[in-house]
Amino acid sequence: MSLWTVAPSRQAELMDDPSLAAADHLHALSALARINAFSGTAPQLAAAIRRLTAAAQPVDRPLEIVDIACGGGDVTLALARRLARQQFGQGRAVSQPAIRLTGIDLSPRAIDHAQAVAAQTRRVKGAELAFTVRDVVADGCPACDVATTSLFLHHLDDAEAIRVLQSLAAAARIGVVVSDLLRSRAGLVLAMVGTTVLSSSRVARVDGPLSVRAARTLSEYRDLFDRAGLHGAVIRRAWPERAVITWRRGSPRATA
Repeated sequence: MSLWTVAPSRQAELMDDPSLAAADHLHALSALARINAFSGTAPQLAAAIRRLTAAAQPVDRPLEIVDIACGGGDVTLALARRLARQQFGQGRAVSQPAIRLTGIDLSPRAIDHAQAVAAQTRRVKGAELAFTVRDVVADGCPACDVATTSLFLHHLDDAEAIRVLQSLAAAARIGVVVSDLLRSRAGLVLAMVGTTVLSSSRVARVDGPLSVRAARTLSEYRDLFDRAGLHGAVIRRAWPERAVITWRRGSPRATA
């Protein structure tokens, strides 16, 4: 094994434990929001969504985006702010939003937190925002124009991840955008340092390195998307040791 290689290892993370104390869970969600902001997760996803939708057939309604496994909703809210500034709504009535963005998550506690944060935030002009509890592994992705998710696939084994990707592709009229960790020595170091510097959450400090060890390499993401039938996906390496993956309906050999 290379010095820079990290062996794959998927262990249960503390935040996935339904018995986790509410205070610890909320503290971890706040820590993850700071880490996402530092990592530029929302700007990276927004740029990928802009590229994906630039050539799409326009529709006379808001652009429907679903954010899968949204957690505390920080990325969902940041995406709404960024995307609402774009030109999706040109020619649309002023009273109609340019985008409709729905965050879904398995955890009722996370969704309650996301709704509370959204309620305390000034309304995003041009965007309609909602959060709802849904198990995407069991129930699939709701119909939308674009399905996006961040820091989710590493929680799933290959069989589950393939089913989720197929569900996202089947539901999305335009395409899918995924952001997740890269399993690498650099990623492991960044996770250890980042969760220590950016957070005092015990859960975040334990789960960060576990997440990197459970993540995939660029070639493994390529193989995963191909096995799911999402051929022609564009995979970009991004700061800090992330993969941003875009799949467009109609890509060569696409079967979804």
